Amino acid sequence: MSAPRVFVARLVGCTVFDPQGDRLGKVRDVVVVYRRADPPQVVGLVVEIPGRRRVFVSIGRVTSIGSGQIITTGLINVRRFEQRASETRVIAEMLGRRVVLADGSGEATIEDVAIEESGLGEWEVGQLFVRKPKTGASPFGKGPTVFVQWSDVRERVKLGESQSASQLIATYSDMKPADLANTLLDLPQARMLEVAEELPDERLADVLEEMPEHQQVNILGTLDDDRAADVLDAMQPDDAADLIAQLSDERGEALLELMQPEEADDVRRLLEYEPDTAGGLMTPEPIILSADATVAEGLALIRRHELAPALGAAVCVTLPPYEPPTGRFLGMVHFQRMLRYPPHERLGTLIDQSLDPVTTDTPAAEVTRILASYNLVSVPVVDHNHRLVGVVTIDDVLDHLLPDDWRSSESTRAHKRAAAVRRTVTTATSSIPIKTRTGRARRFGNGTTD
Repeated sequence: MSAPRVFVARLVGCTVFDPQGDRLGKVRDVVVVYRRADPPQVVGLVVEIPGRRRVFVSIGRVTSIGSGQIITTGLINVRRFEQRASETRVIAEMLGRRVVLADGSGEATIEDVAIEESGLGEWEVGQLFVRKPKTGASPFGKGPTVFVQWSDVRERVKLGESQSASQLIATYSDMKPADLANTLLDLPQARMLEVAEELPDERLADVLEEMPEHQQVNILGTLDDDRAADVLDAMQPDDAADLIAQLSDERGEALLELMQPEEADDVRRLLEYEPDTAGGLMTPEPIILSADATVAEGLALIRRHELAPALGAAVCVTLPPYEPPTGRFLGMVHFQRMLRYPPHERLGTLIDQSLDPVTTDTPAAEVTRILASYNLVSVPVVDHNHRLVGVVTIDDVLDHLLPDDWRSSESTRAHKRAAAVRRTVTTATSSIPIKTRTGRARRFGNGTTD
């Protein structure tokens, strides 16, 4: 039985089912249209289906809303959702808006919106959960919250004033970076930039890594140099290098000067390599240990929560120093092998003798062939003095092979490209098509470009 009143923020992430109980996707937003006298009417839901594609589900196709799930008739138009001029998204656009209370008590900010069933298959905005400004002088705490009817408020937007994005960010706080990036890309441009501006540096860095390069440049262009440098510091060095390579020489060098020296050094090294080489693809922060380190030490390092799975699949063993470029590279120890030996076993005795490293100038096509031929998750990269400088992981290669617009492609095209990738990684080196990331091989700091 449908719930008489549902708060929209609680709907985000709820699973959508067809009548047979098969999962169709997850709710990402609710779409309403304003009416002259009556409360806004709900016209449908924005639902994310497999493939991270967002589609529109008409409210007339919804048979039940409640208990953390949505039941539909099962008939869904899988065309990508495109917002019409008359439509408003509750999560993306209404939350954070300021309203004036009709009782004369002043302004408040919308923190949640309740929708109510007004008739069979018809829903409209009912109550609003709003927060009033703080009344005390204390810098701690927030203002009081109240429930009000839509008829008891009127929206107030001053010319040139942007609505706060903080409530939207809080609603999406549990989203994975890739999902949040996809959500931001679906927002109107101005709203996307507002949300990006209010995201914490590390969260924004994670989101930028999942966006197309032109959108990365667009967002970074709205940030002042100090904030932009902080975000670049929080990004993976290879992603930061790709982004800086898209900027003008002047701004790229300015941002590198503002970054933390260690982070900037990693990025500068990556910018020296051609994009279609192992040096241009690699991640310069692998796990590095000495031959005398134990299995226990190796496993402790790969357990770190922030470590990407591909990087945690193996430990690199080198002579000192243990920061890239290291001493002579000795080999890799795969984590599965570490699991088969006692904690006190030395890593030097577990090195995979069959795996040879690639050099920084090894073509990307050859790196791809090696990963595919030997079923590897990563391959070490050394310089011409056999010093370890990084590793190329499978996700680095996939990101390089896929087209620039892969994040926004429709599922049918995505399936075709996935098939193409599968064919690519099993083809001989000479026939592997590689996408070139333009502008990567630039050397900042000496005034020259390649």
